[in-house]
Amino acid sequence: MPTAGLQGLLKTVPAVIVAVSLAMLAGCATRPSPDVLKPVHLSGPVHSEAATDRVSVLAATNRTPDSVRGGFGSAWAENPTYEQYEFSVPPGRKDTTITYPSAKPDPERQFAVIGRKPLPKDAFVQEALASIQPDGTIGIFVHGYNYSYQEALYRTAQIAADAKIPGAPILFSWPSAAAVAGYVGDRDAALSSRSDLDSLVTSLSASAKVKRIILFGHSMGGFLVMETVRQLKLQHRDDVIGKLAVILAAPDIDVDVFRSQLKDIGRMPIPISLLVSKDDRALVASSFIAGERARVGRLDIDDPVIREAALKERLRVIDITSIHASDGLGHDRYASLAKFGAQLASFESGRRSSAGDVGAYVFDAAGAAVASPFRLAGRVVGSQ
Repeated sequence: MPTAGLQGLLKTVPAVIVAVSLAMLAGCATRPSPDVLKPVHLSGPVHSEAATDRVSVLAATNRTPDSVRGGFGSAWAENPTYEQYEFSVPPGRKDTTITYPSAKPDPERQFAVIGRKPLPKDAFVQEALASIQPDGTIGIFVHGYNYSYQEALYRTAQIAADAKIPGAPILFSWPSAAAVAGYVGDRDAALSSRSDLDSLVTSLSASAKVKRIILFGHSMGGFLVMETVRQLKLQHRDDVIGKLAVILAAPDIDVDVFRSQLKDIGRMPIPISLLVSKDDRALVASSFIAGERARVGRLDIDDPVIREAALKERLRVIDITSIHASDGLGHDRYASLAKFGAQLASFESGRRSSAGDVGAYVFDAAGAAVASPFRLAGRVVGSQ
């Protein structure tokens, strides 16, 4: 954009929106192509299996397959695709940054796909059940706005590696346009994906082996998760809802829309958890696009009204502002929470799901456990 044009933009648009857009556009220059989905062969002693971590990921998507490049596009597919991936994960990583494979992958510093195979839905469900955790828990990750299939897949692998939870996590990838300008279109794509996510959750919950399904939605993915749970409620599928542990990280949901969703869903057996940050600049941009309407992911737990609402609605509102964010926007802190995955999974799977677990909390970045209803919380702000 010419300098004069940029100056004019700065005069008419809040600076924070420009900052968010520029940060996102900067990331677009190095975004991975579908080529990173092609399995690579790692050979030689330095590339041995013992030298790197290995994780498995199951992926379900309702994106249209790209038969030429081997990836998936941004259009809705009538028939979902199911796949299984094996990843090589670089050891000794210090943060959540993902380095994608080059023409000659370096397993010491790059993530890489080392195995990929398509599965029919029945086989996919069986693979998921074979990966179930000892307590009967399965985890599903639903990505947010402006994500390509390959970006969501690699992020799931990073979370799986850092969380060190047994079994293969499941990615549900809806047809995001993976474009900064695609916000409105992405919202429509999320809405069109409710029935496909509903079908996946329902198929998994049908097994008696499955006791809990952790449904983790980030950003606009949280909106899709809530709409799916609402749809299940309207279908009177309380048998499915009873197994759900819903976690919404930086949820990009209008506050009034969320209240309406809660009204339709009612109180869930396992309270919904909201991971929020007051300084999430991506949600500031989202709020601006929506006409300055507040987003759930920026709730202020120091506000007595919010603390009271958390207790009334039987929610866990957890401030994660102290967690490191790598995107420069404060929007991807959820990825850094993976190292606390075992504790979080234990809490969300229902072992500690009494009425006293609801309220507002602050997450301690050091992960220090204290005597509180929420053992991941370093400081209790409000509880019952």
